[in-house]
Amino acid sequence: MKKVVFITAPNTFRDEEYYKPKYVLESADINVITASTKIGKLTGKFGFQANSIFLLEDINPNNFDAIVYVGGAGSNIFFSNETALNLVREFFKLNKVVASICIAGVILANSGILKNRKATVFVDGKDTLIEKGAIYTAAPLEIDGNIITANGPDIAEDFGKAILKAIKY
Repeated sequence: MKKVVFITAPNTFRDEEYYKPKYVLESADINVITASTKIGKLTGKFGFQANSIFLLEDINPNNFDAIVYVGGAGSNIFFSNETALNLVREFFKLNKVVASICIAGVILANSGILKNRKATVFVDGKDTLIEKGAIYTAAPLEIDGNIITANGPDIAEDFGKAILKAIKY
C-alpha cells in the first residue's frame, strides 16, 4: 500500500488544503499519515480537526511515497524549521513526490529544491520563490518532475489528484 505523509501546522492550517487532497488519496486506497510539531489534535483555520500521529523528527522518508506540506497561515512555522527543510531535501534526493499547497511552497523554496524548477504558490510567497531561484509560473497547479505545487484552496482537489497520479504511476 502506498503511503503519504501530510505535514500540517498545529493551528490555522487551511482546512480544504488538508481534507480535500487527503480524501482524494484515501479514496484510492492510499494510506495518509498526518505529522506535525506535536502529536494529537490539530485545528484548521475554520475549525476542521486533524490528528497528528507523528512528529516531524520521527518521519523516515524510506517509509513513504510522498510528502505533502499543507498551507495556511500556520505553515509559516516550517519556513525556517531545519527538520521540515531537511525532510524536503531527503524526499527529493530519494526521487519521491514532494508537494506543497498555498503558502507552504515557501518551505520548498527555502529547502533549495525549487532552483530552476517551475513552481507556484499563494501570491504572498511569490517573491520568496523567485529569490530562491524558482521559475514562478502563477499557475493554479504546477508539476515539475517529482515536485507538485498549488496556489491555494480552490485547486486542492486537483492537487490531490496530481499527487495520486504521481505516486500511482
